[in-house]
Amino acid sequence: MPVAEPVDAEWWTRFNDPALTSLVRRVAAGNLDVRAATSRLAQSRAQRGITAADQFPQLNGNASYTRERQSKQGVISIFGGSGGGAGGGTAGTQSNGLGGRQGGIPSTVPLAPFDLFQGGFDASWELDLWGRVRRAVESADASLEASTEAQRAQLLSSIAEVARDYVQLRGTQETLRLTRDNLSTAEQSVKLTIERARGGLATDLDVANARAQLEATAANIPQLEQQEAQSINAIGLLLGMPPAALQSELSPRKPVPPVPPRVPIGVPSELARRRPDIRQAEAQLHAATADIGMAKADFYPKLTLSGSVALQALQVRNLGFSANTYSFGPSLTIPIFEGGRLRRTVELREAQQQEAAINYQKTVLQAFTDVDNALIAYAAEQRRRSRLAEQVVQSRRALNLAQSRFRQGVSDFLEVLTAQRTVLAAEQQLSDSTATVSANLVSLYKALGGGWEVDFPVKEAVARP
Repeated sequence: MPVAEPVDAEWWTRFNDPALTSLVRRVAAGNLDVRAATSRLAQSRAQRGITAADQFPQLNGNASYTRERQSKQGVISIFGGSGGGAGGGTAGTQSNGLGGRQGGIPSTVPLAPFDLFQGGFDASWELDLWGRVRRAVESADASLEASTEAQRAQLLSSIAEVARDYVQLRGTQETLRLTRDNLSTAEQSVKLTIERARGGLATDLDVANARAQLEATAANIPQLEQQEAQSINAIGLLLGMPPAALQSELSPRKPVPPVPPRVPIGVPSELARRRPDIRQAEAQLHAATADIGMAKADFYPKLTLSGSVALQALQVRNLGFSANTYSFGPSLTIPIFEGGRLRRTVELREAQQQEAAINYQKTVLQAFTDVDNALIAYAAEQRRRSRLAEQVVQSRRALNLAQSRFRQGVSDFLEVLTAQRTVLAAEQQLSDSTATVSANLVSLYKALGGGWEVDFPVKEAVARP
């Protein structure tokens, strides 16, 4: 019975099945899809760090050694240089070689080869006057949050899949047990019919019908055994294990995990905060909104502070304080003509933000639809199971009466055969319905978005924007 109470984060424990609990607790560490989502989360975290680095000054160290010889017919000839060289210098002699580039020319340029040693530091820092970098970091934070929610959504999906496969496995094993029981009953019917035929109380037609029913029942067993093995392999795959690895653990037959009498489903207002796919869509909308701010900031001037300090000399022993050189100052970049690129970029980001907003709305609507459909399916299947349980009771009663009438010679074997088929079909339907009720409850818990909090809880260090 659904009740408006907080959803249990460990909802699988409400089935009171230690085997199911053990399997679910291995999902986070073993499921390959969850591990891949964890890897993508690590990538997003690293990308966020790369983006955040633009908030700080960039400092580079450099050192170089070059062996040079100038040409008489080269740049020196402009200054009338010969023999002893020419006056004037280049950027390479004034400020650390412009960030470590080689080829600086000393003030007096010799025609003979010479050595040039230099080393120092240069730094640059973009002043984030218009918030471009801040918006980029905000977008990266939102993308990181979206990756976190994607990891949680994958865990939730994998947990639900393991629980559903486990319920299906136990349902198949129960159906297999019923089929084998009915096979035993069919064998007894064959023996009884043969004995009665020898006594003249039954015909060869009755014997043939009894044997046909026996073979029809036996024919269902290989298919059920196949389904059992495939369900075990499916659970193993979800846990990242090779085929048949769980055979010894899961092959012993157990009943279908029963549903609890009370099912906490929370309140509708909590659904948006609990479902990872809604939280992921919200984070993606946040990132798309921040991207608009980045695009608009590109319309404004970009101011960068840069500078360098270095030592430069023709001999290593002269690399002292007197050989220092430096440069510093601001640089301003103003977009004048971009051919409409900046304007179109803003239009693109705005369209992407609209798409993210629509996707968010769709995700929220889908979440409420999933919950409503799951509740309807859970309640409807419970009503169906009650009817099927009564059908099984009446079918068994009819079979007992038919067998009694056949032994007394009041009716032929056709009534017994028909009753046996009805009992087998009713018991199989009841077994399937019992498994479906538990599977529908798993779907309901998945729709409610519970289960990821145990392995991937919300940490205070990762504050939501």
